[in-house]
Amino acid sequence: MNHFFNVKTLEEVSSLVEIFPAVDREIIDVADACSRILAADLTAGRDMPGFRRATMDGYAVHAASTYGASESSPAWLELVGSIRMGQVPDFELAPGQAAPISTGGMLPKGADSVVMVEHTEAVDEGSVEIYKSVAPLQHVIDASEDFARDQTVLADGTFIRPQEAGLAAGLGFSKLEVYQVPRVGIISTGDEIIPITQEPVPGKIRDINSYTLAGFIEEAHALPVRYGIIKDNPAALKKACERALGECDMVLISGGSSVGTRDYTVEVLSSLADTQVLVHGMSVSPGKPTILAKSANKPVWGLPGQVVSAMVVVKIIVIPFLQRLQGYKEPVRQIRIPAKLTRNVASAQGRRDFVRVMLEKWPLENSPLEKNPLEPGPCRMLARPVLGKSGLIRTMIYADGLLEIGEHVEGLEKDTLVDIILL
Repeated sequence: MNHFFNVKTLEEVSSLVEIFPAVDREIIDVADACSRILAADLTAGRDMPGFRRATMDGYAVHAASTYGASESSPAWLELVGSIRMGQVPDFELAPGQAAPISTGGMLPKGADSVVMVEHTEAVDEGSVEIYKSVAPLQHVIDASEDFARDQTVLADGTFIRPQEAGLAAGLGFSKLEVYQVPRVGIISTGDEIIPITQEPVPGKIRDINSYTLAGFIEEAHALPVRYGIIKDNPAALKKACERALGECDMVLISGGSSVGTRDYTVEVLSSLADTQVLVHGMSVSPGKPTILAKSANKPVWGLPGQVVSAMVVVKIIVIPFLQRLQGYKEPVRQIRIPAKLTRNVASAQGRRDFVRVMLEKWPLENSPLEKNPLEPGPCRMLARPVLGKSGLIRTMIYADGLLEIGEHVEGLEKDTLVDIILL
C-alpha cells in the first residue's frame, strides 16, 4: 500500500494529458457539425461577403456628397438607378447622386456608404434631400470585412457552435472534417452496489455513479457507454476492462468500498496488455484515491467510489483529458465567477481542496453598489459552503460551484473574495 500514498499534484496529473492522442477524424455534413470539434483549419476560398453590402434601408451615396448636410442645410442629390436584391447594379453612381437600397443590397460602383432613410426626404421622383452626413463605409459591410480570401477563419480544434456552422455554410463548405465523438466506458464496481431497479437492503446502495458520470460525459459532448455493475472480483473486472477498452476511447472505473478494492483495481490494470499505471493517488480532496493508467493510447481512470469524490474528480481532471481526445488543442477554460465567502473555510496544507458552495445574490442593502448597481464593483455574489461528507450527494445537489483552495493555504477567512468554478 506504500505506493498508494505516493500521490501526484493536480498539475502533475494534468501534464499527462499530452501523452494521449486525439481520436480519429471523419467527414460529416455541415448540417450535423454543431457540437463537434473541427479537425482541420478552415480557410476562406473567397472574401466574405464578397461585395459591399448595405446594413440599413436608405440611399447608397458617395460619402463626400453628404459632407456638411444637416436639417437646416440638407444636401440635394439626384436619384438614379434601381438596386434589386440579389442582383449586381447595372450602373455606376457619380458624385451628387443617390440610389434607393434595402438592407443586404449590393452597393453600385461609386458608392461607399448608405444614408438611413430616416435621415432623408424625397423631394420628387428624381431627387432626395439628405439631412445627415455619413462617413465612408458607414452602414456598409465591405467586401472582405467579415473574412478575407485565404484567411484561416476556423482553426483545427475549434468547437463548432451554430455560428461556426453558419460561417462554414456561408463560405460554401457542405462537408467538414471533424474528430469522431469519443466513447467513454463506465464500469461501476462494488459488492454493495445494486441496480437502480432493485430495492436496497441494509448494506446495499443503488448505483448512482454510472448515471452521474454518464451525465458529465454527455455534457462534455461525448458518448457514455455503461458496462453495468461488476462485483469485487478481479477476474470479472479485468474482463469488463478488456471489453470496454476494445469498444471505447476512455474508461472510467467507479470503485467499490470493500477493503483492498483499490489494490486489485491497480493490479487488474497492470495486468492488461500494453498498460501502465501513471497515477495512484492525487493530492486533492475529495478524490485522493484516484488512479490513471495508459492502456495502449487510451486513458483509464480509477475513480473514488464516493459519489461526490467521483464527480469532483471528473469535473476537475477527467474532462480536460476527454477534451484532449475530442481534439481540443488546449483544455477549455473553466468558467469562474468572483464571490465573497460567507464563513471561514478550513483546509489542510499539502493538498488541493475543492469545497462545494452555493451561490447567492449579494443583497443590495448590504452592498457597496447600492447607490448605483450598474456601476462595476468588486463582487456581486456570495459563496456559501455546503458542508457534508463526500458520500452525501446532497452536497452536490445544493452546490452551484466549487471553491478551489491551493496546497499552500491553511483555509480561507470569511469575506475573502474567491473565484468559484461553476458546475
